[in-house]
Amino acid sequence: MLTDEEGEFLVRVARLAIEEYVSNGRRIRPDCPYESLKEKRGVFVTIHRLLDGRKELRGCIGFPEPFKSLIEHTVEAAIAAATEDPRFYPLGKEELDSILIEVSALTPLERIEVESPRDYPSKIKVGRDGLVVKWRFLSGLLLPQVPKEFGWDEVEFLSQTCMKAGAPPDCWLTEDAVLYRFQAEIFEEEAPRGRVRRVEP
Repeated sequence: MLTDEEGEFLVRVARLAIEEYVSNGRRIRPDCPYESLKEKRGVFVTIHRLLDGRKELRGCIGFPEPFKSLIEHTVEAAIAAATEDPRFYPLGKEELDSILIEVSALTPLERIEVESPRDYPSKIKVGRDGLVVKWRFLSGLLLPQVPKEFGWDEVEFLSQTCMKAGAPPDCWLTEDAVLYRFQAEIFEEEAPRGRVRRVEP
């Protein structure tokens, strides 16, 4: 478990990484005072834009597999979320004052074992679990906060993760689908450059 201070540090680093890269083209190499953030761990950085008081997705990129330290992955994911998400044009300097930064530190992926694919909904919980679906040559991931945001149940969550992979929505019912679950510790800005809070499941 990360402390609130460690979570806030990650969000501040993600913010700084985005601002330095967007403004100056520079990749930061932050000093890290926390040993826990030097451990290898997956992470996603999500950027929301504030529009008339509403949050709107502006970019989300991450690394589900822990190939690098959490702090290194956070810097890379933050820059990628701002500049490489194929759904959006690269973030501009004029937007930096109106975005919110969210960091999700992931637990290791755990394969979901079932006797029948129809058992998958009973093996996951909306609000607690994130999902990865691998089907043939395709793969899709949705973070734990996504189904809560849209009000999905477990079956809809499974179908939406399949579609995120570019697969049919019912591919989770096939024998060649492989599913993984994970959890996340989520920290977000309450206002641009503002107070950072832990997001509870």
